[in-house]
Amino acid sequence: MTMTDDRQERIRNRAHQIWQEEGQPAGHHERHWQQAAADIDREDAGLAAKKPARKASGAGKAKAAPKEEKTAAKASKPKVSKPKKAAK
Repeated sequence: MTMTDDRQERIRNRAHQIWQEEGQPAGHHERHWQQAAADIDREDAGLAAKKPARKASGAGKAKAAPKEEKTAAKASKPKVSKPKKAAK
């Protein structure tokens, strides 16, 4: 996954979270997306400012996402259920 793909996925998850927190209103997807993008940009800017210099020994290694982050990403996805059959 490229950095752009990762950013898009983070924005998508955040926009979905905002939508759920607001009671799942219809017609606000653009505002949710813009708010999510701004949140992610602020988050990235804060991480870049606080990030310490990398050590040479670990420069080529990528870290796995923390367990909480993975769990949060799963929890933010909507659950899809099959429609109920009509009574006869």
